[in-house]
Amino acid sequence: MKSKMLMSFALAAGLLAICGPALAHHGNAAYADKAVEFKQATVTKFLWSNPHSLIYFDVKDDKGTVGHWVCETGSPSALVLIGWSKKSVEPGDMIDVYMYTSKSGSTAGRLNKIVLADGSTLHDTQLGGDGGGKTRYNPEAESK
Repeated sequence: MKSKMLMSFALAAGLLAICGPALAHHGNAAYADKAVEFKQATVTKFLWSNPHSLIYFDVKDDKGTVGHWVCETGSPSALVLIGWSKKSVEPGDMIDVYMYTSKSGSTAGRLNKIVLADGSTLHDTQLGGDGGGKTRYNPEAESK
C-alpha cells in the first residue's frame, strides 16, 4: 500500500514538473488577429518591468474623446536585444501605436510596433512586428 501511494505521488510530481512550464505563461489567444493603429498617441507611463513592459497611452477617437490604453510588450531583457531601453519612450512622447487589441473589449492589447516622433520604429519581441526589428546580434543588419 505504501509503495502504491509513493508511486502515485512520484507520478503526480513528475507530471507537474513536466506540465508546469507549459501552464506558466499565456499565449496570444486573448488578442485580435489584426493589428489596430492608434495615431498620435501620447505616452502617459512606461513601465520597464518583468515579465512584460507596459506602455500606457492616451489617444483621441473620431469624436475627440480621449481613451486610456495600455499595451503589453516583451520583457526588458528581450527588448534590449532589439534596440529598446528604459528611456525609449517617456511620458509626453507622441507615438503611433500598432497593437493587437484585447478580444474582451478592454482598452488593452499586445504591442506589434510603435513609431516614434522621429520616424524610427521599435518592434515587440513576441509577435515580431512586421519583421523590421533590428537585433543586436544580426551582423548583416548591423552593416546596413
